Amino acid sequence: MGTKYVYDFSEGSRDMKPLLGGKGANLCEMTNLGIPVPSGFVISTEACIAYGNAGNKFPDGLQEEVAEHLAALESGTEKTLGDPENPLLVSVRSGAMFSMPGMMDTVLNLGLNDESVKGLAKMTNDERFAYDAYRRFIQMFGKVVKEVDGQVFEDAITAQRAKAGVEFDHELTPDDLRELVADFKQILKDKTGESFPEDPREQLEMAIKAVFQSWGNPRAVTYRRHYNISDDLGTAVNVQQMVFGNMGDDSGTGVAFTRNPSTGEKEIFGDYLINAQGEDVVAGIRKTSKLMDMKDEMPAVFEELTGVMNKLEQHYREMEDIEFTIEKGKLFVLQTRDGKRTAAAAVKIAVDMVEEGLISKEEAVAKVDPSQLDQLLHPMIDPNADFDELTTGLNASPGAAVGKAVFDADTAAEQGKAGEAVILVRWETSPDDIHGLIEAQGVLTSHGGMTSHAAVVARGMGKPAVCGADQINIDEEARQFTVDGTTVREGDILTINGTDGKVIVGAVDLVPPQINENFQAIVEWADGIRRLGVRTNADTPEDSLKAREFGAEGIGLCRTEHMFMAEDRLPIVREMIMAETVEERKAALDKLLPMQKGDFEGIFEAMHGLPVTIRLLDPPLHEFLPDYSELLVEIERLKLSGGSAEEIDEKEKIAARVRSLREMNPMLGTRGCRLGIQWPEIYEMQVRAIMQAAVSIQEKQGDAPLVEIMIPLVGYAEELRRLRELTVSTCDQALADAGVQIDYLVGTMIELPRAALTADEISDHADFFSFGTNDLTQTTLGFSRDDAEGKFLTYYLEEGVIKQNPFETIDVDGVGKLVDMAVKLSRGKKPDIKLGVCGEHGGEPDSVKFCHSVGLNYVSCSPYRVPLARLAAAQAVLEEKEMVYSTA
Repeated sequence: MGTKYVYDFSEGSRDMKPLLGGKGANLCEMTNLGIPVPSGFVISTEACIAYGNAGNKFPDGLQEEVAEHLAALESGTEKTLGDPENPLLVSVRSGAMFSMPGMMDTVLNLGLNDESVKGLAKMTNDERFAYDAYRRFIQMFGKVVKEVDGQVFEDAITAQRAKAGVEFDHELTPDDLRELVADFKQILKDKTGESFPEDPREQLEMAIKAVFQSWGNPRAVTYRRHYNISDDLGTAVNVQQMVFGNMGDDSGTGVAFTRNPSTGEKEIFGDYLINAQGEDVVAGIRKTSKLMDMKDEMPAVFEELTGVMNKLEQHYREMEDIEFTIEKGKLFVLQTRDGKRTAAAAVKIAVDMVEEGLISKEEAVAKVDPSQLDQLLHPMIDPNADFDELTTGLNASPGAAVGKAVFDADTAAEQGKAGEAVILVRWETSPDDIHGLIEAQGVLTSHGGMTSHAAVVARGMGKPAVCGADQINIDEEARQFTVDGTTVREGDILTINGTDGKVIVGAVDLVPPQINENFQAIVEWADGIRRLGVRTNADTPEDSLKAREFGAEGIGLCRTEHMFMAEDRLPIVREMIMAETVEERKAALDKLLPMQKGDFEGIFEAMHGLPVTIRLLDPPLHEFLPDYSELLVEIERLKLSGGSAEEIDEKEKIAARVRSLREMNPMLGTRGCRLGIQWPEIYEMQVRAIMQAAVSIQEKQGDAPLVEIMIPLVGYAEELRRLRELTVSTCDQALADAGVQIDYLVGTMIELPRAALTADEISDHADFFSFGTNDLTQTTLGFSRDDAEGKFLTYYLEEGVIKQNPFETIDVDGVGKLVDMAVKLSRGKKPDIKLGVCGEHGGEPDSVKFCHSVGLNYVSCSPYRVPLARLAAAQAVLEEKEMVYSTA
């Protein structure tokens, strides 16, 4: 037998998501639970992959399997696809393993043609309904399958309304809709050169192919890249009997969440429409009703729906997002999936479910996406700020944002990537706007509800959104909107508050949010699970205190060069660099020493009782001097304008020194330990300042700080041996002078491939290693980060040459192998050596999990990423346990 590609809903389960996609697997699961699901079958993701590999051709056996399952569906429903008396209509929907709402394509009402539409009218006794379904099908088929611009169809509808003298689509008569069907067919012929296919089986084959191909459409690719979803998974296709919510006032359609996806409150949440199809809800074309209103309008259906909601939440032990249709008073569930939610909601739901006994603490920790925690640290409007609101919409996604108004996704993407803060203003967003939504600070729409595209996508991304602000009149052509006589033009500053729905002209002060008890509960539970320590990268007492507030367990990287750039110190640093003798250099360094000592005292005090790793000077010295080209221009200006000879002479001396220090590739030049070996007095001053600060803090606080001194850019064991000797002698002398004893460690950064390859030799002279993965990535890949990210790296990512930006997520197969090798080599020589990471990878969830897997002691990251790292480190342990269980 060949590969099985098609599964009836009764054959699958939720455990088959990789094969059947999330939607298909859940339809199968609900069918087996006895929940009212319209009958259908799933074409597997394997079929999609095989289709692509075969050059967009059905793999052998697929067509026959589809025909077989279609025949079974016809038999079970006692209807036939295309039958002029009793037609079966189906939907053809995408469904990947991971939820990608709106990113791929759907075709509804498939099976209608000029004959079967008559059967539908007769069967339902509703000619208007039948022809409305027919025009919807042709419109969707034209847009999705034949790739005709959807606006052309919308324009035809607008023209038909004007001709009929009506305002709304539902006011069009059967005759109006017949004309519209004819117009749509002509549009299809004009735009594609091909007639609308009347054969329902041909329609089905074309729709399946279109859904397969939508896996590779630009918005789906952009979405996957943003959410780090593999391009290799493919999408399943769900073929399902149509049920109709637009068959009168006893019919309807809607979206329900088992909890509030914005706040996490355990309450009935969602929207629905009477006498409508599903796309009417998400498109924001008509004003929706709150789900609670159904209790009065359709009490029996409401009771059944809430029972289904409770059953699904208890079964999946998750907050569920449910799509449903009511046909002639009968409830049908079309989909359930784990609901997209804000970070605040995710954390509250996880904590509440533990308190309800529905899940364990470990499961709660596993459920919260580490990157979502970042959303809880986003700004909110300052409660003391004074402002006048322009208008109010729905509070679709919490948080506040300030930015320039822009009116299309392309502009939002372009300006956002250029570093501009923008607010995307749209009538309503569509999946094609995904690239603009990613780059915008927030989104404002004049239409759409709490479950509209803009609301759902913004919540998932953690961006503020105000939707359905219907007082806003948008003029896209003029690139402006008006509200009661106030005009906001493109480029004008807006503030939106997704927490309460307010829209404000101008910039309003924002403040960072407070971390609540739910947040604290999750990260504290994570702390009880994780084995990996989490430190911070901090260069000031302020950053150190903020990181400590976020749970940092020490400083893994304190960069001393940032202290040299202060306005009061730069002249002394330049004096040190310009010195022509060791004595002159030491004289300048003596001036810097008390300043450095004060820096370290502040950091030691802030991190009382926790380890502090201080990296000695790393960048090349020319970075502290004026730009060479600018100096030459200044010298020429002075000469032409009659400047004093002394000033010109001074500038020329500086220029000569800059020229002597200039290098073709300073990143690989005289920096790090190479500086310390050539000019040991620089490192000597820094080490003395560190130990004098430690002595001072011990006297002040009663116990000594935990000092770790780190030598940067070591590539040879001999480099570290020499500088360790200098460091130890300087420390011991400073402690002897003070008459005290303080323990300290001396280690190095592993940021060169040679250092990783000879880690066993280097470990002879090190108490610890810290992997500087930023530079290790550059030196391993031969990438200059500044050049790569602005140029070819973006192209590489877009073209699929590489799957992830190696400066955001550690390159496991390259850089990761060097790290792993260095861990094994160093621990083979010195089992107790302390190992950590101090690049920004230390706060990226996947990279944190890699660090756990290779056995590092800690990661270190910027203060605001500390909570993410704490959670990711715990999830690494849980995933490890899951792997053990799955192989047992």
